[in-house]
Amino acid sequence: MIARRLASCLVILMTGLLAACTEMPEPSGEPKTVAGRVPFVGGAIDARTAARNFIEVVEAVEPVAEAECRRRAAHSNCDLRIVVDDRPGMPPNAFQTIDSEGQPIIAFTLSLIAEARNKDEIAFVMAHEAAHHIEGHLDRQREYATAGAVVFGQLAGVLGAGSEDEIRTAQEIGAVVGARSYSKSFELEADDLGTIITARAGFNPIVGADFFFRIPDPDGRFLSTHPPNAERYDAVITRAATLGITPPMN
Repeated sequence: MIARRLASCLVILMTGLLAACTEMPEPSGEPKTVAGRVPFVGGAIDARTAARNFIEVVEAVEPVAEAECRRRAAHSNCDLRIVVDDRPGMPPNAFQTIDSEGQPIIAFTLSLIAEARNKDEIAFVMAHEAAHHIEGHLDRQREYATAGAVVFGQLAGVLGAGSEDEIRTAQEIGAVVGARSYSKSFELEADDLGTIITARAGFNPIVGADFFFRIPDPDGRFLSTHPPNAERYDAVITRAATLGITPPMN
């Protein structure tokens, strides 16, 4: 009975965790206030302008991010590859990963490129994803996932799980929990370094962080991978101040 109850709870928990994502839905309603500021949020730009903005940002941000990578993480592969996911119907999203040969990848969906209101927003997103690589967040997540799988597998055994399926389910849950344990701090680290990279590439990170006004606030969601938007915006403001950059007047 204990083993069956444990397995049932773990399956429910796993389903809930895997439903979470970092995609950005289309904006709706009035601009939100974050950290006491309502940004200028213009309408969507045309496709030609969006494409031109993206190309110009890649040309400016990529070399700066690679130079910062070589300075901070010389042991890493700092040859960033920027790609676009052009599959139709993909929601606005950007992420950092590593390919099979160890090259770091920063991927954007077309809808995210179209959603950005200006070059600063694209630059900040790109710099943020590059910062994830420079800070080694993927490797650190894998370490925490492995540790979580071990702990949850042992806990399941203590609580009476006897079958291999029950132990495996517990380990899978543990891996997810472990991987997400420090994900919020990873996001804040990437926002901090991303602010520096954005500024050094010639863009305004505070204007770029206006993206935070158009995404759902994750505050309060169980094991959310992201901190509250206001906390992230404050991190950008704090770092930008050290670079001599202040919020624009409304």
